[in-house]
Amino acid sequence: MAEFSWDVRSSLDRALIAGFYGAQGDAGVSLTEIRNFDLVQVMARRGKAGEMAKAAQARFGMAAPETPKAVDTADATLIWSGPDQFLVLSKGGRHSIEALGPVFAGSASLSDQSHARALISVSGDKARAMLAKLSSIDLHPDVFGVGAAAATSMDHTSVTLWRGQDRNGQAVFNLLVFATFAESLWQTILDSAAEYGVTIGHSEELA
Repeated sequence: MAEFSWDVRSSLDRALIAGFYGAQGDAGVSLTEIRNFDLVQVMARRGKAGEMAKAAQARFGMAAPETPKAVDTADATLIWSGPDQFLVLSKGGRHSIEALGPVFAGSASLSDQSHARALISVSGDKARAMLAKLSSIDLHPDVFGVGAAAATSMDHTSVTLWRGQDRNGQAVFNLLVFATFAESLWQTILDSAAEYGVTIGHSEELA
């Protein structure tokens, strides 16, 4: 019998070319892909939302978000993804689906999304203006502050969007998109950002 080996590759391998893109001058948008993370969807079973919340509190030392926001724990980010459900973003296997299975046994259903999603980080002084072309979400800092999150769509593609901690005084927006649509959305983002100038960084590990 023939033996097959599979290389795990990012869905953005072909599309991500580090360098400068679009209008010349100071770049208004910075893009990079974050790789090598664990991502688990946690969804409360019927009538078990309270039990799921208690399990999350015990596991992470803080409550999982019940409204559209993202919260940082000591070694993970918990991201609201809908009523009675959230995503656990981490690295190193600490909160892999195997590790979380016993924690939420009986209270929640888990789905491993680690290789099903791509994670894109967007920053720069024109990041909001660029994203406003693609989404109906109001990203004004008075409305969409650090930790705000939304399950929305961009260019007809479902995404989970949240604002991370500011970097060098600039807002950072994170986009989780299904891997099968990641390359298409990446190209759409580049087209939307071209007028501002774009710095495309090499892929990075999850911090």
